[in-house]
Amino acid sequence: MKKTCITLFFLALSATALKAQESKEMRRKAKKTDQADGKNETATADSTKKVHEPGKFRFEDETHDFGEITEGPLAECDFEFKNVGKSPILISEAHGSCGCTVAKWPTEPIQPKRKGVIHVTYATYGRVGPIDRDIFITSNAQQSKLKLHLTGVIRPKPELPKKPEVPPPPPVPMPDDK
Repeated sequence: MKKTCITLFFLALSATALKAQESKEMRRKAKKTDQADGKNETATADSTKKVHEPGKFRFEDETHDFGEITEGPLAECDFEFKNVGKSPILISEAHGSCGCTVAKWPTEPIQPKRKGVIHVTYATYGRVGPIDRDIFITSNAQQSKLKLHLTGVIRPKPELPKKPEVPPPPPVPMPDDK
């Protein structure tokens, strides 16, 4: 009984494999026949597809130079752009190369031929010296990954003049209580 079951199992497995092989060969022959008859359906499907053209950024400037600024207050700038593509641009993320650089971007799609602004804030406190920071933009535009740049120099804030020290008044003598 056991031998019969095992034999039937292998017979069924062989029949399935043979049938699968026959189906593959039949599909291959049918494809060759269609191509010979000029009925290549994949070519006609590709030619009727509408080509999707993504939106495209055009920035007025991709680098902002703060010049020389004093340490302390926030340094802010705007990167203005226009969508010169044929589809809306949706910015999914904009972040600075460090925590001192924060970008705020439009959350609504920027339609073709419309403008948008990415507002960037840079914290200058405790960062004396040259500025060399990047802002990374992720979107559905043709340039899906884009980099904006900040430059400049932070000068130390001037020290406040010290108030002259006033010596304490001399002690007042107290009358003796006798």
